[in-house]
Amino acid sequence: MPSMKNGSPTLPASPSAPSAPKAYFLASRPKTWIASLSPVFIGAAMAPHVDMFTFLLTLLFSLAIQIGTNFANDYFDFINGADTNLRKGPKRATQEGWIAPSSMLIATLIIFACALLIAIPLMIIAGFWSLLLAAACVAFGILYTGGPKPLGYLGLGELLVFVFFGPIACCGTYFLQTGVVDMQIFLSSLAPGFLSCSILIANNLRDEKSDRIANKRTLIVRFGRKFGQWEYTLSILFAAIIPWVLVSVYEAPLQLLSASLIAVAAIPCIKKVFRFKDPLELIFVLQSSAFILLLYTTLFLYGLWSFS
Repeated sequence: MPSMKNGSPTLPASPSAPSAPKAYFLASRPKTWIASLSPVFIGAAMAPHVDMFTFLLTLLFSLAIQIGTNFANDYFDFINGADTNLRKGPKRATQEGWIAPSSMLIATLIIFACALLIAIPLMIIAGFWSLLLAAACVAFGILYTGGPKPLGYLGLGELLVFVFFGPIACCGTYFLQTGVVDMQIFLSSLAPGFLSCSILIANNLRDEKSDRIANKRTLIVRFGRKFGQWEYTLSILFAAIIPWVLVSVYEAPLQLLSASLIAVAAIPCIKKVFRFKDPLELIFVLQSSAFILLLYTTLFLYGLWSFS
């Protein structure tokens, strides 16, 4: 049975528990970091000139927001009862007893505080109105699984991931470098948003049963597995179309079309999403979806740089 510590339930650590640094590293979900890094790389790559100091600060801020959000999810999903033995995914640090809930909460607040400190020079560049945007990044990172009505439990996960890991991160990066945002950069920002959603969708498909029991009303819990299968497929296909739009409408370099090859690379994942029997099979899809985002980013940057 769980014990109580500081008012929060805790689980005894397993005999094979990792060291504390490794536990926090695993809780940060490093295999999904590309979701926060991709839009920053794309936004910076499209700028005519790049200030490296600003770029590195933007990269660190985006990564800190994602890690803080992952820590918050680890903590709040455990507190809310969404992480149980029914969950089929990678182990969660709080649920496994590797990290006490109070310690995970403190780590979450520290990471978000660091993100806001990193953002101070960026606010000076962009204007202090950007304080509201930085605060929103932190607030939604917490409210995604925290608060009286967690947004992720209401089916808003895909929307938040799409907006923050797509247009906000990508257009924000470009604005910090140039002081403007145009339709071309906005369209470019949609692809990392769609592909980041595919990672979340694979995760939610895998966790459908445990989420339903925990009353975590993701879109897949609300509308069913078939909806999730097509949601995943269309997220990949919409992202693959973006380079074609940029080339045909904005006369972007033809080399950008190489990024559309992700549609071919994603075929095994799409097949698995429609044919899986055991939710554990979707761990492959989750990991591969992160790789597909990495592949898209690499090919997109190659298309830009080979032209220049």
